[in-house]
Amino acid sequence: MSTLLAVDGDSFAHRAYHALPKSIRLNAVVGFTNMLVRLWQAERPEAVLVAWDTLSVPTYRHEAFEPYQSGRVFDESILEQLEILPEVVSAFGFLVAKAPGYEADDFLAAAARAWAGDVLVATSDRDSFQLASDRVTILQPTRGVSELARIGPAEVRERYGVEPEQVTDLIALRGDPSDKLPGARGIGPKKAAELLAQYGSLEAALPFLPSQKHPRCGRRRLLSSHGSGSTASPSA
Repeated sequence: MSTLLAVDGDSFAHRAYHALPKSIRLNAVVGFTNMLVRLWQAERPEAVLVAWDTLSVPTYRHEAFEPYQSGRVFDESILEQLEILPEVVSAFGFLVAKAPGYEADDFLAAAARAWAGDVLVATSDRDSFQLASDRVTILQPTRGVSELARIGPAEVRERYGVEPEQVTDLIALRGDPSDKLPGARGIGPKKAAELLAQYGSLEAALPFLPSQKHPRCGRRRLLSSHGSGSTASPSA
């Protein structure tokens, strides 16, 4: 059965930018390109899709929760290289997915759900663990962009104590400081996993939590990848 390699372009570009000396001109382009070639050579997928954020336009997540990812500041150099990289990917003959109002996550999820065969999702974003299944494997960088861990359902259960489909509920309960998402008051990772093991879902657990300040399921909506309902299409 054919394999799709779906890559989080921003995630790997940022890792390349910080892994290589700034004295190397276009260091993110150099590092990202080397990573992409090595990954393609190692996996030999039938197709490659590289997805990108559009940083200049707010997403539906920002509209739903204003503090989402607030305070992030990027060097001008990496921003310039992020504009170049989609063209580099296209020059390889790979698909590029980028559209105003969407993040790379949305395209990765859409591709994982739409592709009929096996899917390799290469990203450092642990929100993507929700996609892990018998045919979807997450390739998570563990050292720069050169070493990757393979994450399937068993690894998600081992790390978090929940099923992949419960990952969004887990993060909604415990919060995610990197995205400025507050969790339920007094609930850490371990307690969140225990609640989901006991009740099965965020909705089922809510009646047993102390009164919370934030909307009932707003945080899960921000975390859920809307690939199945997205109208944006990858552009070649």
